[in-house]
Amino acid sequence: MTKTKKLVLYAMLSALAYAVMMLIHIPYPPFLTIDPKDTVIVIAGFILGPLASLIITVVVSLAEMITVSQTGIIGFLMNTLSSAAFCCTAALIYKKRHSIKGAVIALFSAVIAQTVVMLLWDWLMVPLYMEHATREIVVGMLVPVFLPFNLLKGGINMALALLLYKPVTAALRRAGLMPKTEHKGKINVFLTIFAAVLLALCVILVLIVKGIL
Repeated sequence: MTKTKKLVLYAMLSALAYAVMMLIHIPYPPFLTIDPKDTVIVIAGFILGPLASLIITVVVSLAEMITVSQTGIIGFLMNTLSSAAFCCTAALIYKKRHSIKGAVIALFSAVIAQTVVMLLWDWLMVPLYMEHATREIVVGMLVPVFLPFNLLKGGINMALALLLYKPVTAALRRAGLMPKTEHKGKINVFLTIFAAVLLALCVILVLIVKGIL
């Protein structure tokens, strides 16, 4: 892949991740929001490597801070840490285990990594920037609020990445942005069913938490 094509992919996937973040928001009680931008960033990492995930994460988080976020540098650091924990972990493992099984292991590991990192972030940082959120209150929210939020967020992005990776790479090959010899292979039916069931389960659980179901 030429440097020009890589730059085009970086720009395209960064813009797509930002657009997804802007357009799709799933409010999660009491004050959290799920968005699927990590799906785009992790697919970028699968295609271009873990460094690409990190770069796109920083670019998108910076753009979010400048344009829509009201949490400033704290929000930037939180978004960067969250997406990097998920996307860079997955991309790094997938780079070493470049297979369908490797992708599943990579994404599952990414969900765990993101959950652990963000629980530590919430415990350490939320009392420092959120008014009236004492350490005791935050500790009491870790298991009933932050743990399921991060698991559901990670599960949704894992499922979407498994469903969309093949179609995205096929579209990029047709556009001439990826060599036609890379990432070939038929869509795995079992994997597609697994990802669809995981996505449906996560969405149903979010709806239950929101009191819609």
